Amino acid sequence: MDLAIIIETLKKDLAELKAALEKKTFEAVSAEAQQQSNLLNNITLEIAITGRCGVGKSSFVNALRGMKDQEKGAAKTGVTETTMVPEEYTHPAFPKVKFWDLPGIGTNEFNAEEYLTKVNFSKYDFFFIISSERFTKDDTNLALEIQKNKKKFYFVRSKVDIDIENTWKSEGISEEDTYEKMQSEKKALDVIRKECYDKLKALGESSPRVFLISRWDLSKYDFPLLQETFEKEQDEIKRDVLIMCLPILTKDSIKKKKAAMESLIWKNAMVSCTVGLIPLPFLSLGCDIGIVVWTMSHICKVFGLDENSLNILANHVGKPVEELKSVIEHTPSTGMITTEFAVSLLKRSVIWGAITAVELVLDFIPVLGSLYGGGSSFATTFYLLKNFLENAVKDAEKVQAKAAEPKRRK
Repeated sequence: MDLAIIIETLKKDLAELKAALEKKTFEAVSAEAQQQSNLLNNITLEIAITGRCGVGKSSFVNALRGMKDQEKGAAKTGVTETTMVPEEYTHPAFPKVKFWDLPGIGTNEFNAEEYLTKVNFSKYDFFFIISSERFTKDDTNLALEIQKNKKKFYFVRSKVDIDIENTWKSEGISEEDTYEKMQSEKKALDVIRKECYDKLKALGESSPRVFLISRWDLSKYDFPLLQETFEKEQDEIKRDVLIMCLPILTKDSIKKKKAAMESLIWKNAMVSCTVGLIPLPFLSLGCDIGIVVWTMSHICKVFGLDENSLNILANHVGKPVEELKSVIEHTPSTGMITTEFAVSLLKRSVIWGAITAVELVLDFIPVLGSLYGGGSSFATTFYLLKNFLENAVKDAEKVQAKAAEPKRRK
C-alpha cells in the first residue's frame, strides 16, 4: 500500500488518541483498549432462528454460515419438521458465533411463553421469525413474548425467489426477457410485502417490519437491509462481531468489515505499547509480534481468505478452490502467518514505512516517547497491520469478483 495513505490514516488515528489522552491518562486509554480487544475476542453471540415447520429455517441457518444445504456440517433440511430440539451450528470461521435452529413454533401443543421456556429463551441475543407464506397467530404471539422480555426480533419472509419464479412462469415471461422479468419481480415483491404487512397488522402487530429474502442468495432483496438493521441494534462490540462473521454480499460488506478491522487494529496497536515488546535483531524498533500474527490471521478469516472459508465459498459457487486462490496476490494462507513471517514483513518495511511512522507518532504524542519502546511499538504494529489489511481488502474484492463470474461451459 502507498506509504502516504498509511501515514495519512495514522495521523487521523493519532488525532483520536491525542484527544483521548487529553481527557484520560495513557494507562486508562490503554486499559480501555485492552478491555475492548478482549471483549471482541471472547464475546459469544447466540442467534435464534424460529418459525413454523417447513418455512426454510435450516436453509437460512446454512446461508448465514455461507454454506449450501446438504453439504457436510450444514443444518438438516426437509419438507417436514427436522428440528425437534434446538440445534446449535457454529460459524465455520468464528466458533463463538452460534446459530440456533429452533423447533417449529406450530409443532407442539404449547403457547408462545411455554415455547420460549422450552427453547431456553434467555440465552439468545436476538431472533429471526421466519415464514415462507403467510405469518400466523403463532408468529405474532411469539413476537409479543420476545418483546415482553426486551429482546430484538425480525420478521423474515423466505423463499421469495421461488414465488417470483412461479410468477414469471404464470405470466409466460421467457428466461431471456430481462426487462419483463425485472418489472414482474418488482410488482411481485410489492405484493408479497403488502400481504405480509397487512396480515401481521390484522394479527395485532402495530407497526410490523418484514424483510423479504431468498434462502439461496442473501445478496438479493431485503437481506442487506436486514443485516444493516440488526447490526445497528446491537452494542458496538456485538455489531463488530456480526460485521466480521457474516458473508461478503456487496461492496458495502467489505467496507464495513474494513472499518471494523481498522478499529481492532487501533486497539491492538494501543495494547502493543504496554505488553511484552520483542526487540528484533539488527532493528531499533520494537513490536509485539504475537499481536501482529494473531491480528493478521483474524483479518484473513474476516475477509474469507483463510483455507476453510475459501473451500466453503468454492463449494457454494461451484468452482474449484484453486480458481479462487489464483487471484490472491498479497495475502498468505493463515498457516503461513507465523512469527517469522511477521518479522520478515517488518524487516522489508522498516527502511521507509515503520521509521517514518515512528517519527510521526513521537512528533504527535511526545508522551509515547517516554514509554520504553511504546511509541515505536504502536507505530510499527499499526503500520504492519494497516498495510496487511489494505492488501487483504484488495484480494477479497478479487476473490468475490472471481466467485461471481459465470462458470465456463465445457
